[in-house]
Amino acid sequence: MATLAEAVTVKRARLESVDLLRGVIMIIMALDHTRDFFGQPGSPTNLATTSAALFFTRWITHFCAPVFFLLVGTGAFLSLRKRTKRELSRFLFTRGLWLLFLELTLFRCLAVQFNFDYHVTIINVLWALGWSMIVLSVLVYLPTWAVTTFGVVMIASHNLLDRIVSANPLWSILHSPNIIYSSPGHTVLLAYPLIPWVGVTAAGYGLGQIYGWTTERRRVFLLRLGIGLSVGFILLRAINMYGDPFSWATQRTPLFTVLSFLNTTKYPPSLLFLLMTLGPAMIFLWAIDSHTPHLLRPALIIGKVPMFYFLLHFFFIHLLAVLICFARYGHIYWMFQSPDIAHFPITQPPGWGLTLPLVYLLWAVVVVTMYPLCRWYAALKQRSSNPWLSYI
Repeated sequence: MATLAEAVTVKRARLESVDLLRGVIMIIMALDHTRDFFGQPGSPTNLATTSAALFFTRWITHFCAPVFFLLVGTGAFLSLRKRTKRELSRFLFTRGLWLLFLELTLFRCLAVQFNFDYHVTIINVLWALGWSMIVLSVLVYLPTWAVTTFGVVMIASHNLLDRIVSANPLWSILHSPNIIYSSPGHTVLLAYPLIPWVGVTAAGYGLGQIYGWTTERRRVFLLRLGIGLSVGFILLRAINMYGDPFSWATQRTPLFTVLSFLNTTKYPPSLLFLLMTLGPAMIFLWAIDSHTPHLLRPALIIGKVPMFYFLLHFFFIHLLAVLICFARYGHIYWMFQSPDIAHFPITQPPGWGLTLPLVYLLWAVVVVTMYPLCRWYAALKQRSSNPWLSYI
């Protein structure tokens, strides 16, 4: 009986805790994208011009990409319950190619920019996610410990490459975000280099092993790992010597000094950025390992269909911007124009930027609107055996 109960607990943890964490970060992610379309111009992490509220509005969304990449690897490992390694490899490879196609075509044109002129192309998260899956499709044939080691070493050591300065497009693709193509009227910016995102996904694959452990052993590991990563961030950041290309410094107030301490680099994600985000994520996984809080049940639904939510929420945010633009100005042509990087993903009309409370209100509208659609799609996936549904 004990063995049966333990198996049920493990299965539940696999189905719920990972999906729940994924759903929570997808909900938070929508806040950043809502701010991109509706917020005031300017960088929220520029300490010379930002406010604490704006900084933390951006900072909390830093958790989204690292956790999502990590859980992609974890989900891949868990799928070995119903796939052979060969089947998993093929799925990862083909889904990776599909994401690359979406990044460069349909998603970019139909959801983000609402145009097909390619004046500005920012190669973003789906690019790195697609390549991470393609690389993992090869790595899965290695022993799990080797895949894990590959990921951890890449995460820990990649900041040694920060001193390399090169305008070579290949180097931008690998490690240094930059413009990789520019001509009159056309610009291509590579925002998500592959290192260390590929490593984060590989490390997540190794993390999947713990869902074959007993509940007690798994929870102890998650708590210790989360605390260890978080303490590691604090200590390494305090030393101010390695782990991020930009050091923190004393600011005009103690609060802004804290902001400087937290202001780590996302493009590409530094070691400190990943420690800062993945540590608390592991503690959250520990906290929800045995149960799903009632208030977070909607996040669980969203976490089961993350790609559907990701693609659709961008389209809805942009559509919402079109409607609000028409209501305010009587014209909508700005919402279809992105002639340069400074006007991406839309050209903001005069006086367009909204206050933070209104941005948060629109964020809530987006999430509430997405929930019934995600619930419908999750039910569709559950009752259908169509393999194409697994690609969205």
